[in-house]
Amino acid sequence: MPGLTAMSPEGFVLCVGRLYSDLVFTGLDAMPEPGREHFARDVTLVPGGGAFITAAHLSGLGRPAALAARIGIDHFGRGLDGPLAASGVDLRWLDRAADAGPQLTVAMAVDSDRAFLTRRAGKAEPATLDAALASGLLRHLHIAELATLREIPDLVARARQCGLTVSLDCSWDAVAIADPAALGLLDGVDLFFPNEAEALALTGAATPEAALDALAARIPAVAIKLGGEGAVAEVAGERLRAAAPPVPVVDTTGAGDAFDAGFLDRWLDGEPLDVCLAWAVACGSLSVQRAGGAESIGTRDSIEATAGRLQATKQSGAARRKTATSLTALT
Repeated sequence: MPGLTAMSPEGFVLCVGRLYSDLVFTGLDAMPEPGREHFARDVTLVPGGGAFITAAHLSGLGRPAALAARIGIDHFGRGLDGPLAASGVDLRWLDRAADAGPQLTVAMAVDSDRAFLTRRAGKAEPATLDAALASGLLRHLHIAELATLREIPDLVARARQCGLTVSLDCSWDAVAIADPAALGLLDGVDLFFPNEAEALALTGAATPEAALDALAARIPAVAIKLGGEGAVAEVAGERLRAAAPPVPVVDTTGAGDAFDAGFLDRWLDGEPLDVCLAWAVACGSLSVQRAGGAESIGTRDSIEATAGRLQATKQSGAARRKTATSLTALT
């Protein structure tokens, strides 16, 4: 994409993380259990991994997004070529290597629950990463997994040296989260996106609010994803909670990464927290209505309309609470 310069409003958001072949089963009546067979009504093979999914949603919102990831030359890796090319994500920093595959995730969705079985292959760092960081075309770095940052512990510092802001999704990894050094890896991160379970496990807190207290003490902006309950976030001392709208849930795979994209898109434009949170929840809510993390990308107009309704509902509720409080004070 010619004409882009580092730190310009048009600069790329570079998303870094492992790229998976996602085999997504939906329409199950129950999760598989040892010794028994279950049948799914639908299955799809799509590119997966938080880096790609966030990049795809950012691209769908019209924000330049690029992917730095390793991809295998195996059957599954080659099978992603078409969907990757159609995603709108800039792929110039893909690193294709024999030891990068097969890297596969089997995802199973039952109602609003999900389970994954994953095989990682090779190292996390693409050979193209230094070239990407030094390109002068980037504005922001998004790291899709705490495990990736654990494998490349100097990544935040390298991005900072290039003048980039940095965001991080946790993406559940029991080993990475249990590491006593995990919180130290967050130093230098501008924006952190854990879900509730990850935030509680990382901090040892009993509630999302207590976890947010602990995380916001060391990270400038934190948004904790609460699934069907929406999200709670704090930026520069301001704390807000946003409810999620009721929607039909097909597959929750990648919903958190879609949330990241919505929040990032508005945060990078300097929008206030209520707008960032509304866009994040809108992107996540639309994502769960189709199978696959990047298969349900809403248009910018649809996201804006959904976010606007969420903000209007919140403002209306706040007005009702204010009126009720005033009436109570008068009685």
